[in-house]
Amino acid sequence: MPHRPALTPLVESLPATVPFVGPEAQERSRGRPFRARIGANENGFGPSPRVAAAIAEAAPESWKYCDPENHDLRAALAAQLGVGMENIVVDGGIDILLGVTVRQYVEPGAAVVTSLGAYPTFNYHVAGFGGRLVTVPYDGGDRESLDGLVDAVKREGAPLVYLSNPDNPMGTWWEADDVVRFIDALPETTMLVLDEAYGETAPASALPPLDVTRPNVLRMRTFSKAYALAGLRCGYAIGERETIRAFEKVRNHFGMSRLAQVAALAALHDQAHLADIVTRVAACRDRIAGIAAENGLVALPSATNFVAIDCGGDGDFALKAMEALVADGIFVRKPMAPGLDRCIRVSVGPEAEIALFAEALPPALAAARGG
Repeated sequence: MPHRPALTPLVESLPATVPFVGPEAQERSRGRPFRARIGANENGFGPSPRVAAAIAEAAPESWKYCDPENHDLRAALAAQLGVGMENIVVDGGIDILLGVTVRQYVEPGAAVVTSLGAYPTFNYHVAGFGGRLVTVPYDGGDRESLDGLVDAVKREGAPLVYLSNPDNPMGTWWEADDVVRFIDALPETTMLVLDEAYGETAPASALPPLDVTRPNVLRMRTFSKAYALAGLRCGYAIGERETIRAFEKVRNHFGMSRLAQVAALAALHDQAHLADIVTRVAACRDRIAGIAAENGLVALPSATNFVAIDCGGDGDFALKAMEALVADGIFVRKPMAPGLDRCIRVSVGPEAEIALFAEALPPALAAARGG
């Protein structure tokens, strides 16, 4: 056997997997494309027309590096949010920001608290930097357990805790007052990652007012969901100025593409399009819930751009239903954690694709039942 450079023991111990198997990989495996792509929490309604125009205008300048300070986008975000530019850091999506955050606060072996079944990319970064993941089951209302998370943080002395509100994968949410009480209950030495990727599609009552005086809270938001720029990768974190300044020590300053910066700025400036998308998302959630009811199933209330549907059985039954849908060319996903796994998860999208889901669901359920 030839010799080869040795990986670090930590990297050697990790599996060579990704948190999600993308629809493209599944299509390659299937040998044919999906008929409906409604499983990745993407926004199939698409971005503002201003985005395509801005990208086309900027494309000839792709030979230039991006602005490493993300100045114009941070300035526009600061003006919209009513905070200072020094309170915002921009990077290539929340996924990148999660990795940079874990790198800053988690020593190898340190406990990191999250919910069992919550966003797995966060867990991926915790493992990648040698943290010890401590998970808390969801409460009986299919929401992350705020009290359970606080108890685990205090018991473990955790330097970092993750909460998504609204939630992925269930689509549920806590009201702002509950989130504020959760923040107040955390030790000042514990950093909270409050993932608000679906904030634009949530009721206003779910988002606490921005408070950039707390050093231990990072609010993370994205252009991937309501703004429909998932393929361009742009997210941002809001926090206290010294907390944000620490990102400059370790982030990839040229990690944003120039076109992503241009696209995000154009999307941000078209708030009329955003308002229209939010309305269409809400209507499509109702449409998906109606399809579930027509089939004797229950859709969980959702504040996101997807709907979790309780299939009325256990995790094996929901998995069979999902597999039957996928075999029929309907790309959907499902939670995998115990209790949550009784559901499938359907993203909003154009009516033509939702109609295909409505047509495919009854035979998929029959197949899952063995009929």
